[in-house]
Amino acid sequence: MAGNFWQGKNVLVTGATGMVGSHVSEALIGKGANVIAFTRSRDPRSYFFTEKLDSKAILAYGDLKDLARVQGAIGRYEAECVLHLGAQPIVGTASSNPLETFRANVVGTLNILEAVRRSPGVKSAVIASSDKAYGKSDKLPYTEDMPMGGEAPYEASKSCADLMSRSYAKTYGLPIAVTRFGNIYGPGDLNFNRIIPGAIKAGLTGTTLELRSDGKMVREYVHVKDVANGYLLLAESIGKAKGEAFNFGSGERLTVLQVVEKAGKALGKKVETRILNTAKSEIPEQYLSCEKAKKLLGWKAELGMDAGLKATIPWYTKLLG
Repeated sequence: MAGNFWQGKNVLVTGATGMVGSHVSEALIGKGANVIAFTRSRDPRSYFFTEKLDSKAILAYGDLKDLARVQGAIGRYEAECVLHLGAQPIVGTASSNPLETFRANVVGTLNILEAVRRSPGVKSAVIASSDKAYGKSDKLPYTEDMPMGGEAPYEASKSCADLMSRSYAKTYGLPIAVTRFGNIYGPGDLNFNRIIPGAIKAGLTGTTLELRSDGKMVREYVHVKDVANGYLLLAESIGKAKGEAFNFGSGERLTVLQVVEKAGKALGKKVETRILNTAKSEIPEQYLSCEKAKKLLGWKAELGMDAGLKATIPWYTKLLG
């Protein structure tokens, strides 16, 4: 794509101060876009604020569950592109508070889709789904033509958001595409219940990492810089990508214990673990085929886990220091 594609474009990013939203915003700012950061609250520990991105973006406060607020932000700032990353992203929270999760992830996404439908100035919209939207499957890797089968609340909320997004694209001819990423990690993830932030924190503080699972669950991990690149490429390619979903992953499939071991190696110290094996409703193995993104978008992950961890640890060292 042309290097000046984003120059001067008004881009609304929902969940902009979250981990992924922060890096997407940073990438857009670096390419000369005008970022409208739609967010519900301010967390000074967020990558968005630690890297002072707030001084380079417009902050628009609001809740995704408020359609008028969402549509107002798109209209007021004349957004040409919408990147919808806002969600309730924590699996455990989804199980304990399904109502709020479905409101945030389903109603919130529906409001974005409806606002895009009512806003002819929007030329592209990318909606965040997840590999969790596929649910459990005996057939792996997941390919984009497989059905949505989420059962637990978080998975089901993502399945719903994914289906709705493609429904709006097909029914109304809207320039909407969907992303399905593997497990995302990198600087800025403040959820220390996740395995990589938790392992880094345990290593830096000399504490024991408690594992909710048996340590044998297999996931595909992808660094947030590669994720941000995927979002931008997909939005740039919306002409040939609209109405479609795309898998994004690194090809590295690791057990939880292998990830902890790699984190320890990158830190230069052993990370002590305690296996609780209390996790419920988690899928044993998940990984993706990313051939579609490679062929249609020219996307592939650049950072493997070892390099990705080395690029991630300094941010946590500073945060926890």
